[in-house]
Amino acid sequence: MKIDLTNTTSSKINAALMEARRGNGATAAGMVLTLVIVTDEGSAYDALKAANDASREHPSRTLAVIKRAGRSPRARAETRLDAEILVGSDAGSGETVVLRMHGELVAHAQSVVLPLLLPDAPVVVWWPENAPLHPAQDPLGSIAQRRITDAVTAESPVGQLAQRAQSYTPGDTDLAWTRITGWRSMLAAALDQRPSTITSAVVEGESYNPSVELLGLWLHNRLHVPVERVVTGGPGITAVHLRTPDGDITLDRPDGLMGTLSMPGSPDRQVALKRRETSELIAEELRRLDPDDIYATAVRTPVERLREPDAETAAAAGHAVAEAAVANPSRVTAKVPGAAAPEEAADQESAPRKTAAKKAPAKGADKKAGS
Repeated sequence: MKIDLTNTTSSKINAALMEARRGNGATAAGMVLTLVIVTDEGSAYDALKAANDASREHPSRTLAVIKRAGRSPRARAETRLDAEILVGSDAGSGETVVLRMHGELVAHAQSVVLPLLLPDAPVVVWWPENAPLHPAQDPLGSIAQRRITDAVTAESPVGQLAQRAQSYTPGDTDLAWTRITGWRSMLAAALDQRPSTITSAVVEGESYNPSVELLGLWLHNRLHVPVERVVTGGPGITAVHLRTPDGDITLDRPDGLMGTLSMPGSPDRQVALKRRETSELIAEELRRLDPDDIYATAVRTPVERLREPDAETAAAAGHAVAEAAVANPSRVTAKVPGAAAPEEAADQESAPRKTAAKKAPAKGADKKAGS
């Protein structure tokens, strides 16, 4: 069922939702949270489709906030709220309200959204693109228990991690972090099966991919060893190598579909490591509404902690993309304010190497569900 309301109010939208629910024979809402999507017309379709798919696992009321300030002075002076209500099969397992705000109402979106929130239910705000610099201080973000951004859509995806570190507030998360759940789970499981002394690590992946940087920073924090960042053609993350005295523990995924886990003294194994759709990422984030302390630790680590391959290593590998990264290192790891001084970085690289039994994520690493 689809209902269009022009020049309407929040109270009229609530009344239309109740009437539509009765028309479908539902006596109760049966929804567990409110998902607020702040987007524009260009991204609204994909974001709503992902939210509707995720609602089959988490029945929710989805409020899509589309701000249309207007290009001309006359259009900006016109204050109007238009709504499109979707219930039943058109809205997944919940209700969807598309709110188009015109004129001065754009600056007061929270006043429209507040009356439409489900009572006594958590609120999650998601910015598919153009996230604010401080999500928790945003008028809509301040009413949410969970705030979801996506660094990959930023002008400088890797540089965006620095902003996320500066503005982090418990409850913040980023889909760039959610995309590496499978990698973290597989690597932690591998070290559970074969405890080893990890001396260093290498993370390979395409340039300008914040997920690659976050995976490297996570390994650096959990293992306390130097991590090298190598640029490849993708897609996404292509391989992780954990160096041990007995040989490398390698998780390789060259095609974005299936991965191969190789460990010294064991046969290679195929593992499912497919790149996931946005709906799957959103569904995973909605499974937990508590602060993600592991993400906070990783994103607050300066990206400069990741080492880049030197010229000799790149020449020996003969990889064209790696050579390009050496020629222009700023493409790989954007300089982040607050990074460790050169003396501190040298001390870290010369520090005694820890054993996996003490520092590997075998027992202490998080094993967040999902793939």
